[in-house]
Amino acid sequence: MTLSTESSLKVEGKKPADCACRNRQPSAVRPAITYCTNIHPGESWPEIFSAVRRYAPVVRERLSPDDPFPLGLRLSGRAVNEIGPAEAREFRQWCYGEGFYVASLNGFPYGTFHNAPVKQAVYLPDWRFSERLDYTKKLAQLLNMWLPEGMTGSISTVPVGFRPNIRPADFSTVQNNICSALDFFDHLVQESGREILLSMEPEPGCILETTGDVIDLFDRLDLTSARRDRLAVCYDCCHQALQFENPKDSLNLLADNEIRIGHVQVSSALRLMDSRIGLLRRFQEPCYLHQTVGRRSDGELLRYDDLDLAIAAAPADVEEWRVHFHVPVFLDETMECSSTRFFLEEILPLLPEHPVLEVETYTWNILPPELQGGSVTDCLIREIEWVSKAIGSR
Repeated sequence: MTLSTESSLKVEGKKPADCACRNRQPSAVRPAITYCTNIHPGESWPEIFSAVRRYAPVVRERLSPDDPFPLGLRLSGRAVNEIGPAEAREFRQWCYGEGFYVASLNGFPYGTFHNAPVKQAVYLPDWRFSERLDYTKKLAQLLNMWLPEGMTGSISTVPVGFRPNIRPADFSTVQNNICSALDFFDHLVQESGREILLSMEPEPGCILETTGDVIDLFDRLDLTSARRDRLAVCYDCCHQALQFENPKDSLNLLADNEIRIGHVQVSSALRLMDSRIGLLRRFQEPCYLHQTVGRRSDGELLRYDDLDLAIAAAPADVEEWRVHFHVPVFLDETMECSSTRFFLEEILPLLPEHPVLEVETYTWNILPPELQGGSVTDCLIREIEWVSKAIGSR
């Protein structure tokens, strides 16, 4: 697939005049707040485009009627293979005509992500495989075409792979594939002037879990300066809250090691201040992994790859549990427990100004009805409004 490197905001034909925002460049001053479209089921390109056309304009009209609205677009491996030059140009023109621009791509889940068991399969193919490299390069070509001039784009990706799948002997292959992707990203910026970052997304149970793991990987990869300029972190607030990290300390570690944040996924986990993890039994479900971390009074962390494993173990000496089950960021509590919203309240005012912020409650379809907050667009609007207020006057 060969795609043009023209600006996403310079398209052929007559410019729409019914909304002033459709003729404006996105602001480089205000933080861009959007949502990740992985909340909408769909694996094929027609399904994904249809969902974006159905839901995103409702959110934009409510939240950004006078300015372009960013999209955090999730594209499956199937979808990128279905998007040729004509489809890419059509989407670029639709975005321009409707007052949108693509700020980031979610390149983490390659395969099916909704309405079927995903669990550990969400990490495959991981960075051991050429399929992951090829998929990521295709995503970069698309974002290079859709990204507005003067902006930095970000593509999130798996944090190397699921820890049980990666052997020490795999590292040389992982390193070669990641460096090949970074070389391709660098080629694109030299060719078009648009900067795109490959953003590793730490997640519980993976090679990259903690902020310290990220720093170790950057050191182990032995990157050239050009490659390091293209490698970043997709900072998922839910995932780092699960590690019981301090928000300020985590951000300082990244800054001290000159590791950039490509974009931020603003999300919350379940938080139970009780040893009885069985109280959260109703959040067990067959689609996604719900990694669960418990903290003992001495600070030791107990990690389980899924909620059912923690419930089966049921250690009695845990003082706090956190569960990887995304709940709307405006929620502070459920019937059984609270959430890690406190983590968001601490970290949002501290974040750098430029990374795009995405709410990412992809679990909306499996949330208990009383936690959904109305329709999917109602929920998204409430989440983005909450994030905007939480940022304050940073």
